[in-house]
Amino acid sequence: MSSSKDLHDNRRNYTKHELTEKKISPNPYEQFGWWLEDATNDGILEPNAMTLSTATKDGKPSSRIVLLKAFSQEGFIFYTNYHSRKGKEISENNSAALLFFWDKLERQVRLEGTIEKVEAHLSEKYFASRPFESKLSAIVSEQSEEIPSREFLEDKLEALKESGETNRPENWGGYILKTNYFEFWQGRASRLHDRIVYELENGAWKIKRLAP
Repeated sequence: MSSSKDLHDNRRNYTKHELTEKKISPNPYEQFGWWLEDATNDGILEPNAMTLSTATKDGKPSSRIVLLKAFSQEGFIFYTNYHSRKGKEISENNSAALLFFWDKLERQVRLEGTIEKVEAHLSEKYFASRPFESKLSAIVSEQSEEIPSREFLEDKLEALKESGETNRPENWGGYILKTNYFEFWQGRASRLHDRIVYELENGAWKIKRLAP
C-alpha cells in the first residue's frame, strides 16, 4: 500500500484582514505587539508559541517550537537548557530566526537576528517564578541527551523531589534574539498576500513591501 497522499487540493482562501502601509506602525516591535494582542484576544492557543530555527557552524538547520516569554525594543526572550541541541548550535552560530503563525487570523511573523544569553539575574527571576514541577523537570532533564528509558527520567525526578533541590541549574537560562529583520505576512484572497518588511539599516528601520 502506498503511503503517499495528494494534498494539491488542500487549500483555503484568506479573506479576514489586510495589511497596508497606512495602518502599520513605524516601529516593528509596536506592530508585533498589536498582532500578539490580537492573537491573544482571539483565543489562539498559546499565541506566544514560536518556531525557533538555528543552525550549526556548517549551516545544517534545525527547528523546534519554544515559547516567547518577553519582548521589548531589546529583542525576544525565551528560556531553555544551554546544553541542548539548540544551545550548542547557538554557541557556534548565533544567527537564528523565529516564526509566529496565527492561523485564525491568517497571519505570520518572521524575525531574524543574532542570539545571546540574557543576564543571569533575569534567568534567576524567571526560574523562581516557574511552577514547582517545572523547576524539577528543568533540573533533571539533560535536554537532547540520550536516556535509557522513561523510567530513568521519572526515577531521577522522584529522587529530586525527596532532596528538595529547586535551585536553577547553571546550564539553564534565557536567550534573547536581537532582531534586525521583521516580516509581517497577512493572508489575502487568491494568494495575493500582503508582506511588509522592516529591515534595520544604520540604526533605523527601513520599511518595504515584498511581492507575495
